[in-house]
Amino acid sequence: MKSMDRKTRTQLCDLLYERISPETIAAECSKDRMQARAQVKAHLQQILIGGSVPQIPMNRYAEAIEDMINSLLGFGPIDDLLSDEEITEVMVNGPKKIFYERDGHLFPSDRTFGDEEALRGVIDRIISPLGRRIDEQTPIVNARLKEGHRVHAIIPPVVLDGPTLTVRKFRAKIYTLSELAGLGSFPDWISVLLRWMVLLRLNIAVTGGTGSGKTTLLNALSLEIGHGERIITIEDSAELKFHAHPHVVRLEARAQNIEGYGEITIRDLVITSLRMRPDRIVVGEVRGGEALEMLQAMNTGHDGSLTTVHANSPFELISRLTTMVSYNSSMGTDQITAQIASALDIVIHQSRLSDGSRRVTSICEVVPDKEAGCRLVEIVRFEQTGLSENGEVVGRNTLCHRPLFLDDLAIKGIATRREVLTWQAQTR
Repeated sequence: MKSMDRKTRTQLCDLLYERISPETIAAECSKDRMQARAQVKAHLQQILIGGSVPQIPMNRYAEAIEDMINSLLGFGPIDDLLSDEEITEVMVNGPKKIFYERDGHLFPSDRTFGDEEALRGVIDRIISPLGRRIDEQTPIVNARLKEGHRVHAIIPPVVLDGPTLTVRKFRAKIYTLSELAGLGSFPDWISVLLRWMVLLRLNIAVTGGTGSGKTTLLNALSLEIGHGERIITIEDSAELKFHAHPHVVRLEARAQNIEGYGEITIRDLVITSLRMRPDRIVVGEVRGGEALEMLQAMNTGHDGSLTTVHANSPFELISRLTTMVSYNSSMGTDQITAQIASALDIVIHQSRLSDGSRRVTSICEVVPDKEAGCRLVEIVRFEQTGLSENGEVVGRNTLCHRPLFLDDLAIKGIATRREVLTWQAQTR
């Protein structure tokens, strides 16, 4: 349904506020959102049945009530998009253009906001309970809803075509490595290889672009960590889930408050975590100064640490980490790359392909190099061979180099030599 015009919406809203104040609605919503919806719905029904807003015909009462409830208590025209479990991201480019992502593909929505004021109202309703504000002095806000959804909002004058809102939805389900294999992210033999990497306590970085599934894979890898280990997770916006693990401390960065104080960065949390006796440190995403502390942690006994880094290829990782560290350290490039080589063991690259599917397209070992400091040796590669009739990517993962760590499996009692040989036969 198209939104009510501004005059009708204002009239209906004013009549509602004569019955129940906006402060009361907000208080009731914070206690029980469903009860607040029922209460507001009852008042709106009485107003419309009483004929106070004659321009809304009787056959549109239900739609008008739902529209008003979403505007007052929810997220307006994007409320049902956010409640759809198959939709992974919602993008609002001004009041009249709404898009959403499903199965890796973008689709336009026929829903619209009434005007920029209505969109600003939704943005304010999202960020105000989080102690954040958005205005000309602070036109960009990143936040997280209590459901876990990541929210990014930006308003004029920084953006030219009206307020923009992006909501990356939080997946309630955590996939295991076996389940990801069943979904086509990689074959079964790779899921075995990934599990061995975690059990061997290799330090792993998952790379990939935006929306490629890095966090999903990181969660799956984390499920393989033994229950006897103490895990510290560090995130900008909490997305990792460890409900089944008995010993986890979850840390989340904090932006500065309205007065400009109280900021706690990922770097602060990495430093703090080292004093908390972690067996493993899991950093949701390394993107700045914390890279140095993360590498130092991996080099000082915190084996088996996991993280993600935004990169378009696994081979881009070294240069990105080198740049991050150099901005916050006086070390030379040779020293930094040597530290990367001694800290990181594995780089797993995750890609979103043309058909929207997300797959592991490369796995590399990080090895020291006398000239470059470190280099990547690709052990697994995905090779695309074509497209099916319905546009699905066709290809296969191949083992292009025998991993150096396979010999450690039998030594550490993780897999017998016979099991390793059987696994190698499955890769052909």
